[in-house]
Amino acid sequence: MRELNVQMSLYNRRVGARADLKDVELDCLDLIVRHGPLSPSALSRRTGLHPATLTGILDRLEKGGWIVRERDPADRRAVLLRDAKTRNAELFGHFAGMNSRLDVLAEGYDTAQLDLLAEFIQRVTTAGEEATEELA
Repeated sequence: MRELNVQMSLYNRRVGARADLKDVELDCLDLIVRHGPLSPSALSRRTGLHPATLTGILDRLEKGGWIVRERDPADRRAVLLRDAKTRNAELFGHFAGMNSRLDVLAEGYDTAQLDLLAEFIQRVTTAGEEATEELA
């Protein structure tokens, strides 16, 4: 698992460099894409980043056209973050090489095996989330 973590970190760093995004910016963008729209405070809790630090990251993502800040329809005083979608194709293109390789790998497994792998990955993810919370 540690080797996988290192390899994925290296891969994400290269993707980030091609997209002109720092590691933490790519992480924040990924969270916004997958879990958004999010409030800045919710993103701060998920990342463990100080709100002032996060503001600079969000400013850079917004300036780069990656995210937009919108008024929350439920509370016009609040702000929500969502991906701008205008650059999603560019980002997905950077991940295409890995995604293609994963598709080829998946073809070698039957449905039951893929279900087991998916369950394992979800359980590892949950364990990681719990361990991260313990360190917070």
